[in-house]
Amino acid sequence: MVLVRGATVALIASGLVLVGCSAGRPFGPTVGDAFGGGGAPRSAASTQTGIGVNAFLWRATLDTFSFMPLANADPWGGVINYDWYSDPQAPNERFKATVFILDTRLRADALNVTVTKEVRDATGGWIATAVAAQTETDLENAILTKARQLNLSTAG
Repeated sequence: MVLVRGATVALIASGLVLVGCSAGRPFGPTVGDAFGGGGAPRSAASTQTGIGVNAFLWRATLDTFSFMPLANADPWGGVINYDWYSDPQAPNERFKATVFILDTRLRADALNVTVTKEVRDATGGWIATAVAAQTETDLENAILTKARQLNLSTAG
């Protein structure tokens, strides 16, 4: 009797799994399907393809900082890290930057740039020093200007 019940449960479970399979879901039902949440329509934001942030800000950031070596980039989290860069004209100072893209919309408050600066001391070691207050704002404005240009070039 236990064997018959086990076989029945297995047959029903495998039937439910097969019902959940379709061309749109080649790997079967989701957890939401199994617990009744799979039938709700998905919003456009949840089915967005591509990167998780504003594409114009992303591209403009990569273009604006193209002179610096790229350390890593997370297009879904919206973080771009640049490695140390020394201007050949000023070899005793170096800069590092991190850009945070915080939204999918092209807005000024969707962007945050942080810059770290180090200068070489008398012994040849690097010492952290303050960055000019306007530097980060100027870089954000350069990215925003480039992003707007990219946006306008694709609109026409």
